[in-house]
Amino acid sequence: MTKADIVTEISKSTGIDKANVLDTIEKFMEVVKDSLSHGENVYLRGFGSFIVKTRSKKTARNISKNTTIIIPEHKIPAFKPAKVFMDEVKGE
Repeated sequence: MTKADIVTEISKSTGIDKANVLDTIEKFMEVVKDSLSHGENVYLRGFGSFIVKTRSKKTARNISKNTTIIIPEHKIPAFKPAKVFMDEVKGE
């Protein structure tokens, strides 16, 4: 399902104009990105959490040049679904 599909589905079920739905979804994604970039997690009860994880430093190999490189510690965005969400997806 794409963002356009989501906008169409919400517009059909609520009767709200597609342009307004798209603006709302775009603003939601912007708020989540801004929060995560500032190190703040976003919690949506019953749905899940958008969190920032820290990947530890590690050694990697470039096999074509036969060299090793150090990948420094860095942060990545992640999504952790709520238990209710997981149970619904699993079909329980």
